[in-house]
Amino acid sequence: MAHIASTASATFLALQRGTRQRSKIFPSFSTCRGIHPFFFTNSPRKRLQVRLSSSGTNRSNGDIVEISKSEKKLSNYAWPDSRKPRVCILGGGFGGLYTALRLESLVWSDDKKPQVLLVDQCERFVFKPMLYELLSGEVDEWEIAPRFSDLLANTSIQFLQDRVKLLHPSDHWGRDGPPASSCGGTVHLESGLSIEYDWLVLALGAEAKLDFVPGATQFALPFTTLEDAIKVNNNIKTLERKYFGKDSQISVAVVGCGYAGVELAATVAERLKDKGVVRAINAENMICPTAPPGNREAALKVLSSRKVELLLGYLVRCIRRESDLESSDTLTGEGEKQGNQAVHDSDKYVLELQPTERGLQRRVLEADLVLWTVGSKSSLTQIEPSDLSLPLPLNGRGQAETDETLRVKGHPRIFALGDSSALRDSHGRILPATAQVAFQQADFAGWNLWAAINGRPLLPFRFQNLGEMMTLGRNDAAISPSFIEGLTLEGEIGHTARKLAYLLRLPTDEHKLKVGISWFFKSAIDSVASLQSTLTKVLSGS
Repeated sequence: MAHIASTASATFLALQRGTRQRSKIFPSFSTCRGIHPFFFTNSPRKRLQVRLSSSGTNRSNGDIVEISKSEKKLSNYAWPDSRKPRVCILGGGFGGLYTALRLESLVWSDDKKPQVLLVDQCERFVFKPMLYELLSGEVDEWEIAPRFSDLLANTSIQFLQDRVKLLHPSDHWGRDGPPASSCGGTVHLESGLSIEYDWLVLALGAEAKLDFVPGATQFALPFTTLEDAIKVNNNIKTLERKYFGKDSQISVAVVGCGYAGVELAATVAERLKDKGVVRAINAENMICPTAPPGNREAALKVLSSRKVELLLGYLVRCIRRESDLESSDTLTGEGEKQGNQAVHDSDKYVLELQPTERGLQRRVLEADLVLWTVGSKSSLTQIEPSDLSLPLPLNGRGQAETDETLRVKGHPRIFALGDSSALRDSHGRILPATAQVAFQQADFAGWNLWAAINGRPLLPFRFQNLGEMMTLGRNDAAISPSFIEGLTLEGEIGHTARKLAYLLRLPTDEHKLKVGISWFFKSAIDSVASLQSTLTKVLSGS
């Protein structure tokens, strides 16, 4: 087991009580394996989560272990077996969870099978490409956001709910660490828990970046997490109640017309129908510039049919609350005025748009809801390595530079994938931060960890683009498979194919079966309802 030596713990606590010049303290360690205080024992078949409690006592509630704030001290995670390799995976998205499941599925000798610990700040895995279906009501939360404890119940993978605070890698001293240690380093969590590892996987994902536009952080809602989707859904419900029975329409502004922006705009416009107007803003003069032409054309047709106003060639300069303005008489722009008087509402927001091309005029928009889909930053920027360690090589986006085997450069015991990795393709371009890339990288990361632990050659990662999919609302989607050039499946066919493809990519066979049954019955109910509606229309017409 990896633990903090008593002298290092004393040093750290002393520094923590003293005056600090930095916002974080980075502990040093004299050894990585040794005698240490027991924190808790993990059963290989038992899921364990850690949460902080404000009370002064520990409480055990099923699989939840709560740690009181008074006991938030340096503790060491107790691995079940000190002789077997220890793999710590940070992040439970497509990259992290699927790497853990891949390790579980491989064939190991008894002494080489690693202990795998998955750490994530949330209690649920989120199948992010289907968050839009929460807004349309096509799926239930449990279907696309199952709990880690449920997914991993029949595996030996351990799960810890906590947030990463800082890293202390030691593999830069050599493949086997410093002379006194054989571990790869230590991870420190916000709860005060430290985890020593032999191998580390960085798959922390990314988070929305709104702070580069004034007012966006305060007034715009991102759409990247389950919490974001729930918040957006609740805001739309509030607006639907507010405008119920009124002549005025709900105004929604979607910033960004990449895949996320287009999917969000199409879904929201379909939900609001005639009760609202959706405006989608994009700096470029086309939507989904990297998408296959078939997907782009299908999206344009759907957006046009739902009367989504596309404002292409505009940047958002700032967002302000209308009630904070001294007067709205000087506002200009189309669709925001009734006669010569601007609409006043303390809950509305004002977006100032700057044209990016000649010939376009400055615009000012009003919106009841602003949805943000542009800009992201790697979550690696939220943690720091120890002062005593070689820093991780990060690029300007906060992603770790990796070699073609997904190992972080200069750190042979650390792998990075998904949004945490800055892996380049054969043309020197960084691979896109998509679920498809992370899904494929997880398979390679799992295999290369097996190879590294067993002393076998590691395989270089090669991304295979299988095509691109996008949802455009209930029973509507577009798919352009890469293996058939020029083919695009649209409408209900595309929608069915997309759901089947995602069903096959759900994490475990048990979850696939449950979700498959649920979707089958929902489809059957919808078909019966549609048939009844059709018969009613026919009979009423006759």
